[in-house]
Amino acid sequence: MGDSIFNCCYVPPHPPGEEEPRRSRRSEIMASQSTQISSDKRFLIFFDFDETIVDETSDDMVVQAAPGQHLPAWLKDTYQPGRYNEYMQRVLAYLAEQGVTESDIRMIMEKIPATPGMLTLFQFLRTRPPQDFEIVLLSDANTFFIESWLRRTGARQLFHRIFTNPATFNKDGRLVLRPFHSHDCQRCPENMCKQVVVRDYVARRTQERGRPYQRVFYVGDGANDFCPALVLGPRDVAFPRRDFPMHRLIGETHEAMPGEFKAVTVPWTSAEEVVQRLRKFVAEKM
Repeated sequence: MGDSIFNCCYVPPHPPGEEEPRRSRRSEIMASQSTQISSDKRFLIFFDFDETIVDETSDDMVVQAAPGQHLPAWLKDTYQPGRYNEYMQRVLAYLAEQGVTESDIRMIMEKIPATPGMLTLFQFLRTRPPQDFEIVLLSDANTFFIESWLRRTGARQLFHRIFTNPATFNKDGRLVLRPFHSHDCQRCPENMCKQVVVRDYVARRTQERGRPYQRVFYVGDGANDFCPALVLGPRDVAFPRRDFPMHRLIGETHEAMPGEFKAVTVPWTSAEEVVQRLRKFVAEKM
């Protein structure tokens, strides 16, 4: 990844015992998972969750738990562009008021189908030598939705890190959702800019490893996956789901600003296409 554009500086976690400012919340979450990752990984691969790993949007699917499987108009009318996390906080509060339980939500999440070929891709990653892939999940969903699905499918241990909006049940049985962080990016919703997370994570891991990755891969589908893919370099690879917003935005950028988007682009309909390309990369010598 010598040609990548990851040149930002890692901001260390806040000193223990002191209250951390809201703006550095991402550092707290990144540092909170204490499992050490070995420094010998050749490749780093990021995955989105909704409509990338699973074939639906988990926020839409949870509405199945509502009375009549739909939300009242007054609640839907509270949505404001760029403030979707706040809207989902209200949705989850409404579901709790309607008697929806933790097990109700978990059951819905567990039933979401994987995207075509995704379980094959997971199996490929599991069978690779441990020094091949460092695997990270980066999603604007939430911890409870994602963990429920991954544990049901046996895929949780595949991921070295998960970065998403924190969500935990309070004593009243309501799933309380919080924003991941705050940022200044004008492209992304207020609660998460994936480019900020990718930059911070790659900078920190490069510092810890003492060397860059051979290549960085990003598998996604949405407009908020386009933003982090912009910082991939010419040796890195973006895997946008074919004909989804990320794919369309890459194409529009190539037309409007040639050279602005630097990564190799490999669209996919089935994740088995991702497997085929990864097989070629892992066969490469340094």
